[in-house]
Amino acid sequence: METTSKNSTAAIINLSTLSQYFIPFGNFIFPIIIWSTNKDKSDYVNEQGKETINFQLSLFLYSLVLAMIAIPTLLIIFFKNINFSAVTDWDNIVFEDFNFENNGGLLTVAILAIVAFGFLKIAEFFLIIYASVKTSNGEPFKYPFNIRFLK
Repeated sequence: METTSKNSTAAIINLSTLSQYFIPFGNFIFPIIIWSTNKDKSDYVNEQGKETINFQLSLFLYSLVLAMIAIPTLLIIFFKNINFSAVTDWDNIVFEDFNFENNGGLLTVAILAIVAFGFLKIAEFFLIIYASVKTSNGEPFKYPFNIRFLK
């Protein structure tokens, strides 16, 4: 494979992960398709494709962990503060005595998980752009905090 072609292919694999903003799971589908069709043509494309897919899988795992922290915590806080015995008419549910007075620690944990998820998505966007520029110049790029699923 020609040098400019392999650099462009590696950059396209990285940029194809941005399709997640338009197509659900596009960040997995398109990089895998591009990588699998070109991995035998160049070692550079093979390594960068694995790196990109590993990064997306790692972010998915980190996002799941943060969701498993935030969602149950918020549900616990919510249902802990509802008095279901006072509900007689399900059309007019009134939240009396709904406060966060005794749930400061749980609420802090949930908010931290949500903020961490936000920073994770922002970092992902900029790292993808940075990796695309590096790989288009022919420089190998290693994503930080990447779990090696594909070796």
